[in-house]
Amino acid sequence: MEGQRSAQIVNVLLVAPYLGGSHQAWASGYARHSRHEVSLLALPARFWKWRMQGGPVTLATMLRERISAGQSRPDVVLATDMANLPAFLGLARDLLGDVPVALYCHENQLTYPLPEGEARDLTYPMVNWLSMLVADRVYFNTQYHLMDWFEALPGLLRLFPDYRHLPLVDRVYAKSAVLPVGCELRGLEAAASSAGEPAAEGAGGREPPQGSGIILWNQRWEYDKDPATFVRALDALVARGVPFRVALAGTNVWQQTSVFEAARERLGERVIHFGRADRSTYRRLLWDAAVVASTALHEFFGVAVVEAIACGTFPVLPARLSYPELLPEPHHGRCLYRDFEDLVAKLAWALENGAAARALADALRPAMMQYDWAALAPQYDAALAELADIADARSWRRGAVTG
Repeated sequence: MEGQRSAQIVNVLLVAPYLGGSHQAWASGYARHSRHEVSLLALPARFWKWRMQGGPVTLATMLRERISAGQSRPDVVLATDMANLPAFLGLARDLLGDVPVALYCHENQLTYPLPEGEARDLTYPMVNWLSMLVADRVYFNTQYHLMDWFEALPGLLRLFPDYRHLPLVDRVYAKSAVLPVGCELRGLEAAASSAGEPAAEGAGGREPPQGSGIILWNQRWEYDKDPATFVRALDALVARGVPFRVALAGTNVWQQTSVFEAARERLGERVIHFGRADRSTYRRLLWDAAVVASTALHEFFGVAVVEAIACGTFPVLPARLSYPELLPEPHHGRCLYRDFEDLVAKLAWALENGAAARALADALRPAMMQYDWAALAPQYDAALAELADIADARSWRRGAVTG
C-alpha cells in the first residue's frame, strides 16, 4: 500500500487560524501551484493569542458545516503553527477520524524574540509542542528554525515540576524535516522591463539606477527587524560621505513609524519611498534597488530578502539567523556582516563599487529560484502524498486485524 498515492491527487485541508501576511501568501501560493486539491480552512489574521486558544472551536465548527454541505473528508490535513492541533483534532474527531496531519512551522512561540520588558507566556510554546506531538509530520521553513526550536525545547520542558516528557523530544525530531517557504519569484519578472532589467530569467547586465544607489528596506517595521539599527547605519553612511538613496517600504508601519519618521526628516531627499508600497511599486523598487539590507533580531526564513535577491539586488545581511542558509557559502564573506561596523562597511562597499556589487548580485539570482513555487510545490505535493499513504496503511492494517 505504501507509495500508491505518490502519483495521485489527494485532497488537502490547509488549516490556517491566522491567515495574513506571509502566512496568507504561503497558503494561497501553495493552493495555486499544487497539483493536489487544496482547500483552505482559515480565520482572519488578528488576535493571535485568541486564535491559538479559541480558534479550534471555530475551525471545527466551520469544517462540520462544510462536510454537512457535502464537502468530502480530506486525505490529509496541513496546519500552520498557529493551530492548536490537539484541540482542533479532538473537536473534529468524528469528522476526520485518523486522517494524517502535517504541521508547518513558519515560526514558534518559544524562540520568537519578545519586546523589551515583556515576559514570555509559556501557554503558547506549549501549544506548539503539543501540536508537534499529535502531528504525523512536522515541517520547518529552514534548518536554522528546526535546530533553534529543538535546542530550546528541553529548557522549556525542564521548567515544569515533573513528567517533563524529555524522551519525546527525540521522537518529534525524528518526524521533523525542512520544507522552505514557497515564493512567487517568477511573477516578479513582469516588473523587470520598467526598471531597465531584461525580463528573461537569469539575465544579467542590469543598468544602475539613475543617481546614487538605492538601499531598500522591504521588511516589517517592527521591533524584531530592528529598524533603529538600520537607521543608525544610514546615519553612519552620511557621516562617511557615501552617496545613497533609500526606499523605506514594508508592512505594519504603525508599530515603528517614529523611528523612520525621524530618519525621513534627517535624510530629506535621500528618501525616495516611504511607507507601504502597492504590488506594482514594490516590484519596481526590487529591480531599482542596488542593495537590500537587514538588521533583523529575528528571522526564521526571509521572504522579502529572497524576493530582492531574485531581482538582482545585492544583499547585506547578518551572519546569523536563517541568512547563512539562504545564501550560497561562497558569497558569505561579501554579503554577511558580523557587527555594526561591518554592516556599515559592507553597505559602503556595495554603494561605492556598483559594477562589482551588481555582478555578485546577478550571480546570486539563480540560487533564489530554488524557493520559487515552481520548484517547491512538487516537493510539498510529494511529501503530502506520502503522508496520505499513512491513512491507507492504517486502514489496511485495521482490515487485516478485523477481517
